[in-house]
Amino acid sequence: MSLITGIQKYSIHDGDGIRTTVFFKGCHLNCQWCHNPETKGFRPQILIDEEKCVACGSCIEACVQKANKIVDQHIVCDRSVCTSCGKCINSCPLNIREIAGKEWEVGALFKELKKDEMFYEESGGGVTLSGGEVMANDMDFVCELAHKLYRYGINVVVDTCGMAPWHNYERILPFVDTFLYDVKVIDEKKHKEYIGASNKEILTNLEKLNEKGAKLFIRIPVIKEVNGNEKDLGEIINYLKDKQISPSKINLLPYHHTGSSKYSRLGEAYQGEDFTAPTEVEMQRFVELFQSNGFNNVKIGG
Repeated sequence: MSLITGIQKYSIHDGDGIRTTVFFKGCHLNCQWCHNPETKGFRPQILIDEEKCVACGSCIEACVQKANKIVDQHIVCDRSVCTSCGKCINSCPLNIREIAGKEWEVGALFKELKKDEMFYEESGGGVTLSGGEVMANDMDFVCELAHKLYRYGINVVVDTCGMAPWHNYERILPFVDTFLYDVKVIDEKKHKEYIGASNKEILTNLEKLNEKGAKLFIRIPVIKEVNGNEKDLGEIINYLKDKQISPSKINLLPYHHTGSSKYSRLGEAYQGEDFTAPTEVEMQRFVELFQSNGFNNVKIGG
């Protein structure tokens, strides 16, 4: 069994063709701009749309842990007590509660993904395993699923931040067609500041995948206040050239705050409030910077 937060049908930004993207729950990074915060933790979480709550009290009666209470005519959830059992979800008459992270068995998930095989065949698409961080999850589950898809002839893409043990990548490598690999910042100090961890393991895994001949799409989220400048992007370029990494594609992804509303529903504060996206002119200049250094298959967006 593995925790899945969502299955997105008809995705066109997570690899070639029309894809079905599976979002696994759990990630060891803490990017301040993360637009899928419900996928970061490794346990189920309750999302609550508190603005729509009328404080009817049904969730209070349903909660065995007594995590819900009324404060100033609003329902407040004590998340340190909440076990995400889901009973309050079923009791809410307005359906303003949902759970992030549902258990799936490999066979059931494989059966669900096969339903879209007609779209995969016609478009050259397939299944993308994403997150959170799929490579930080139960690798017995992940490899069994990838193997089933591969043997059935379904293209498999892994969307990864690179923060997982190398042996996990070695295990799944025979079944993966493409790795969508995030590279955010080369400077380790800045990486720790904005992303919450060292990037040494991330870069080492990228180098090893490159040595193994893996097909790589490099994806770079571009944030004006973090790496949206020629110095930081130049460091990424120099790194790729120095390590002789020649990705099939490079995607420069302008910052967006889609998903920021999820933080309040999780009872958390959004850290990326002051981040902004570079202008279109700046983004085009970044494309030209990569092209002038021999990286021709560069585009803005996924």
